[in-house]
Amino acid sequence: MSLPGLRERKKQRTRDALIRVALELFTEHGYEQTTVDEIVDAVEVSQRTFFRYFSSKEEVAFAVQHMVEERFVHALEQRPPEEAPLDAMRNAVLSGWDTIGEAIAEVVPVELYVRTYLMIESTPALLAVHLRRSTEMEETIARIIAAREGLDVDEDPRPRIAVAAFSGVMRVTGQMWGRGTDQSLEAIRALTEDYLDHLGPALAPHWRNRER
Repeated sequence: MSLPGLRERKKQRTRDALIRVALELFTEHGYEQTTVDEIVDAVEVSQRTFFRYFSSKEEVAFAVQHMVEERFVHALEQRPPEEAPLDAMRNAVLSGWDTIGEAIAEVVPVELYVRTYLMIESTPALLAVHLRRSTEMEETIARIIAAREGLDVDEDPRPRIAVAAFSGVMRVTGQMWGRGTDQSLEAIRALTEDYLDHLGPALAPHWRNRER
């Protein structure tokens, strides 16, 4: 194996170790209570090394989430052009949940990813960042959808409206998953599919049971 290949693998191992240790400390002791010094001491590297990989504690806290988001964007870009916007987003997110477990496990244990998600949802400073990131992600997705449909996203509101509806379902899914007793990736995948299937009926003119 070439020297550059060995060097890149070592860098990846260091980055993964920083993520894993940081998330363990965040979830065990609290995000705001954990310092960069504690993270680097546990990994046995310098602060300089930490900041070579991450600009802040915030960035490392969302490192795995960022990977998940990137995989969704890539999956959406690869969906067949004949799929309607909501179908493309639905199929991209469900196919992502089918394979994301392995990708997450290459960096951190899946149960640690789950604990991190719940920690973010319960930490005001991180929740604010999460909402900001979600808004930025919605804009990225809206532009992908607009490009697929041959629309100008700044002239036609439909891409942003469709993405807002989809994102709303995903937020509700995450919240209900976090409150449930089964917090596995299989559970959130099943809940995601179920809730997305309710998007159309939820937009129907009336919800009352007409047979009653």
